[in-house]
Amino acid sequence: MFAFCRALKEEKFAARRAVLPVLQAEEDERFVKEWKKYLEYEAEAMKDVPGWKVGENLYNSGRWMPPATGELRPEVW
Repeated sequence: MFAFCRALKEEKFAARRAVLPVLQAEEDERFVKEWKKYLEYEAEAMKDVPGWKVGENLYNSGRWMPPATGELRPEVW
């Protein structure tokens, strides 16, 4: 009985590991599309500000940080 449960559990984890790269690729694709929309929005909103560079990092940490969850949601802005 325990061997069967363990085999079932291992199969479940193997299936998750197999699907995870596909899910990550879909999320990456969604992120890139939303980021492009955001940059277009930023360019339109800040077009009259002298010296503004679209997409330039405002914080000079030198590291790329992904936006917080929900930051690139079109229904928010």
